[in-house]
Amino acid sequence: MNEILKEQFFVDDLSADQKHVITEMNDYIQGSLAGNQHSVAIIEGAAGTGKSVVLMELVRQYMTDKHYKTSLVVNHPELFKAYKDLGEAIPNMKVSDIRRPTSLINYAQKNNKRYDVIFVDEAHLLYSKSEPYAHYRGQNQLTDLMDLAKVVVVVYDFDQVFQSKMYWDKDLLFKTIGSHPYKQFDMNFQYRMVASDEQVAWMDDLTAEKPMKPFPRNSEFKFEVFDKAGVMFEQIKKRNKEVGMSRMVATSGFPRIDGRHNVEMDTFSLPWDEWDPQRTHWAKREGSITQVGTIYTLQGFDLNYVGMVIGPSFGYDPETDSMTIIPEKYSHKEIFKKRKDIKFSHDEYKAFIANVLNVLMKRGKYGLYLTAYDPALRKRLLELQ
Repeated sequence: MNEILKEQFFVDDLSADQKHVITEMNDYIQGSLAGNQHSVAIIEGAAGTGKSVVLMELVRQYMTDKHYKTSLVVNHPELFKAYKDLGEAIPNMKVSDIRRPTSLINYAQKNNKRYDVIFVDEAHLLYSKSEPYAHYRGQNQLTDLMDLAKVVVVVYDFDQVFQSKMYWDKDLLFKTIGSHPYKQFDMNFQYRMVASDEQVAWMDDLTAEKPMKPFPRNSEFKFEVFDKAGVMFEQIKKRNKEVGMSRMVATSGFPRIDGRHNVEMDTFSLPWDEWDPQRTHWAKREGSITQVGTIYTLQGFDLNYVGMVIGPSFGYDPETDSMTIIPEKYSHKEIFKKRKDIKFSHDEYKAFIANVLNVLMKRGKYGLYLTAYDPALRKRLLELQ
């Protein structure tokens, strides 16, 4: 098994919290399998709380037991590759049962297949509307998955919602579940980062447009603000040579320059990440050190160090002493696609953009390097440092 993936998704020494959640979930799954209704088990927690670790322990238990008809689905192409790799290394795991949700739904409906348990990682990426371009013609993927299985185990983080076609909040989730039995399993303990609770709260407060304050220095987590993105990149390359898995990331909004749509700032200029059909996921590919990562390649993955360039759609308001979000400068238009059943407000679009930044800042286990495209925001971050 790939050691990097093993370290992230399979932990030899599970914490007491994780063991408790797994025991409770097993009890619920077994009770639901004995019943006659379609049931839902909800794992909810913020980025870095070990949701995927708990999920994969359950996957390993049920998907290697021939007594159960199971499937694991995830609607994230890079994470899908990682789970395929993991599946091939797990004895008795049927890798063909690891699918994208649209693929599983279309296959099962066409062939009249039914399941005991379907596991869904990053369930906040399920389509909550028809998406014919992606070959999904249903109205809600969770509804379809519930119809196919006695138990659906879903992993949700509502703070990782960043597109209208994949929009979820608690109201929509419980409306979708309807009268079906469900149980919620909350995970509120941080495992990815060595950062303290106060340091994680600083990241949350920054993206929530709260008054800015100095970054707490009460853990081994490395944090530094840079005036130049080019200098920050040199530090990321140094960390990558030392410990690996260190990458540059950015939010959208950078202008095209001479036909290039790169992330360009001072001496720094690199292209965005590129989708690649190869099985090695982006974060682990050596060549990705010369690209800039996004939510599409990094959601669900650990890095060791993150070099975060806060893009042009974030500014600074001196009156409130807070970072501001400017949707008009966010160039990735997928976020703003309209839908017939829900009308999004300006503040909800701002929340989508804030979620992207929040998720990317929390990819690094050991450190976050930070700079901002907006001069006033960068100056204030430097002053606080």
